[in-house]
Amino acid sequence: MTATDPTDRPYVGLRPYGRDDRPLFHGRDLESREIATLWRAAGLTVLYGASGVGKTSLLNAGVLPRIDAMQADVLPVVRISPHAPIEGGNPYVMALLSAWAPDAGPSALAGTSITDFLAARPDRKDEYGDPLPVLAAIDQAEAMFHSDLAHERDRKDFVGQLVRAMHDHACLHLLLSLREEFLFLVLPYERPFGQGSRARFHLQPLAPQAATDAVEKPLAHTSRTITRAATTLLLDELRSAPVTEASGDVSLYHLDTVEPVQLQVVCSALWDSLPGEVTVIDEDHVRAYAKVEEFLFEFCKRAVTRVAAEFGIPAGEILLWLRRTFITDHGTRNTAYEGLEKTKGMPNGVARALEDRHVLRGEHRMGSRWYELAHDRLIGPVSHRGSPDTYLDAARVARAQRNWPLAGQLADEAWRAADPDDTGVRAEVAEIYAEAAFARGDVKAVRRYCDEAAALYAERGRFDGVARALTIDGRWYLANGDITRAIEQINTAVTLAPNDIAAQMALAEAFSRAGTPQAAAAVVNAVFGQLPEEAVEQANEMLRLPE
Repeated sequence: MTATDPTDRPYVGLRPYGRDDRPLFHGRDLESREIATLWRAAGLTVLYGASGVGKTSLLNAGVLPRIDAMQADVLPVVRISPHAPIEGGNPYVMALLSAWAPDAGPSALAGTSITDFLAARPDRKDEYGDPLPVLAAIDQAEAMFHSDLAHERDRKDFVGQLVRAMHDHACLHLLLSLREEFLFLVLPYERPFGQGSRARFHLQPLAPQAATDAVEKPLAHTSRTITRAATTLLLDELRSAPVTEASGDVSLYHLDTVEPVQLQVVCSALWDSLPGEVTVIDEDHVRAYAKVEEFLFEFCKRAVTRVAAEFGIPAGEILLWLRRTFITDHGTRNTAYEGLEKTKGMPNGVARALEDRHVLRGEHRMGSRWYELAHDRLIGPVSHRGSPDTYLDAARVARAQRNWPLAGQLADEAWRAADPDDTGVRAEVAEIYAEAAFARGDVKAVRRYCDEAAALYAERGRFDGVARALTIDGRWYLANGDITRAIEQINTAVTLAPNDIAAQMALAEAFSRAGTPQAAAAVVNAVFGQLPEEAVEQANEMLRLPE
């Protein structure tokens, strides 16, 4: 097996560890043993921690393998979702029972309560004839405690059934794993679920030694090793966060812990970047290939790209929102609260989706839900602008929607992200600036940016761009009553780009305003079949010649 054999991978990346990944799961021995002990001993155990801290991985690869099947009856771990496509009754109950009995069909489970299901299971006893504890775990249990109005009755019924099952089955031990910001929702249920015995465990990020184990020990199953100096250098990078002082100077401060999800992102990317012949990973390899900032930027970029596709919002708009909302002028994390529909102008669903992908973290405080970046280490990657095309694409969408303030802001980002010699980006940005200035009535800015856009487009031989800039300029003259100069500019635009419909319609409007309706109608007739739907009404108006 070679060092780069895909079956030889020691790090799982963004996916959670499964039970089969136990040989690769390191750094959580103490937590795994303690939670396994609490689960067997207490009626209710609540495992809580921040998004991305590794709760699911800990449960699957750390806790479950430590439960002796001869000493406990362990039910399959469940994730509750009322939207699961399971018919036959309460969707929460059906999701739970179908996970506990995966071979049973919906018809066999329909109408069955949790208490009845457990009563029908055969009792398992230990060597002394005593009943074994029945261990049940619900991952991402926050879904049990809040829902939309359509599922609220089912949710309450499910929680009531689970409380009754805990009361009726003394051997049942429940573990709930959830995000720490939802812990307050569980508090009213701790006593009825626990039936007199309950425990909580707050899962924290990895301490330095635990992080060292998480980097080094998985390599025991590969043909590579890593030096301790290389591990230390890698973890120092992950624990360092940039801070911009009031003076503008940037300094680094070192955190006490490492976020598991970031460690996996960086270690997986490092593993894939190494040349195949490398067998000992040393400091030089970490310096050459462990581009922590780049890896984390790509992690954020992938998350934003997927959320953008899911919600139909340009990725550049989401990136701009992240940077302006969650990073202060001094380069520190900022917070924003969730409104009824939007979080600082962005749909709430986007914020929640980015939380699910470990870019943001949320918490409930002061009666509201608040968001911030998931970790200080993401300040740099989120601050990094990336490709100007990302912002130009978003600016084009905002421009089509005539959202000029947003279009201008996105054009700013594209300008800052572009290479100074990239005249193509600079030309399109100047064009967007010109239209935004037109919308706000800034005559000097319109003239300046039209001239700049036309010159830059001409330098690149982009006469379609020159035509658009001249059309904006001509429309500005037309709006301000200089019809002769408007016709001159727009006519030149049509000469340069005869297929530009916007230029043709602007010329027709200029002719109409000049008192030559026949000329306007001739222009409109020539392009009528190519007009977008929103321009047809204006075209028909110009075709109505005075009698």
